[in-house]
Amino acid sequence: MARTSTSRSKSATPKAEKPAEAVPATPNRERPAEPTRYEGSKDELLEFYRQMLLIRRFEEKAGQLYGLGLIGGFCHLYIGQEAVAVGLQSALEVGKDSVITGYRDHGHMLAYGIDPKVIMAELTGRAAGISKGKGGSMHMFSVEHGFYGGHGIVGAQVSLGAGLAFKHKYAGDGGVCLAYFGDGAANQGQVYEAFNMAELWKLPCIFVIENNQYAMGTSVNRASAEDQLYRRGESFRIPGLQVDGMDVLAVRGAAETAIEWVRGGKGPILLELKTYRYRGHSMSDPAKYRSRDEVQAVRDKSDPIDHLAKELGALGVGEDELKALDKDIRKIVADAAAFAEESPEPELSELTTDVLVGSY
Repeated sequence: MARTSTSRSKSATPKAEKPAEAVPATPNRERPAEPTRYEGSKDELLEFYRQMLLIRRFEEKAGQLYGLGLIGGFCHLYIGQEAVAVGLQSALEVGKDSVITGYRDHGHMLAYGIDPKVIMAELTGRAAGISKGKGGSMHMFSVEHGFYGGHGIVGAQVSLGAGLAFKHKYAGDGGVCLAYFGDGAANQGQVYEAFNMAELWKLPCIFVIENNQYAMGTSVNRASAEDQLYRRGESFRIPGLQVDGMDVLAVRGAAETAIEWVRGGKGPILLELKTYRYRGHSMSDPAKYRSRDEVQAVRDKSDPIDHLAKELGALGVGEDELKALDKDIRKIVADAAAFAEESPEPELSELTTDVLVGSY
């Protein structure tokens, strides 16, 4: 039987589709200028040195008091990371700008000029503490200074920082918010929700990743698919800068670039500060995930305090002057510890104060 051929009618022939209109290319996004290393005066550099040394000696004393049982609960020391807080916060205006951070917060408070005595009293749970002895190491606040904690939930402070930045924009007060978080918190979902909102509303927020390399105890290279954390804002069109967080002058230079960007109404910016903590994640962490040789190598090569001491030496500041400064700092810290130990604990009635109770 002959095979019957079939053919499509003209009406059944598919019509050529009209070429889709070309999607216009995304215009080149404006980028902040590459930061330059800050060139401060000798007096400014001495002040940076003093602040970093105060943080170092304070944290060393806090570690000693923890070992003696005078500080309880969790205690996360800032030793090694001093250049980050000092470099960034020296560029802020106290009372105008806001700072919020996680639980490694002692250094940030000291860099903001808060009295070491009330910080140490808080660490030891005394009534004279800045949060009346009820916040401890992780939950310290100073509304007067625009310092909003001290937060124990990993990454939670980032969305709160976006809220503080919203407040600055809504009030039109010209302030910016500096929101710190770590390399571990950089993988939290709420961080990216905050990024999205901050860019949509062009909030004056500087998101600061203190990348100390190990989060709680896992290398950032093992825990993060994208370990160049300054790129984390790119999908939200938030520009990022990577900064040597062990060099206080590099940090200060980056701070000025970031502040110029956000105060100019261009929205948020992301800074990744490559830094390093010398101690464990907390006082209960033996830090067996890295070798002592590694830690010592960083100390020898990149210590922020030693590095600045060399620069001061080149400016004519003698070793005797730095030793005298260290002696003064040690006395300030010893006095803070004595004040804390001599201060009374809160009355039991304090347990029920500052507690919000209501029906909703």
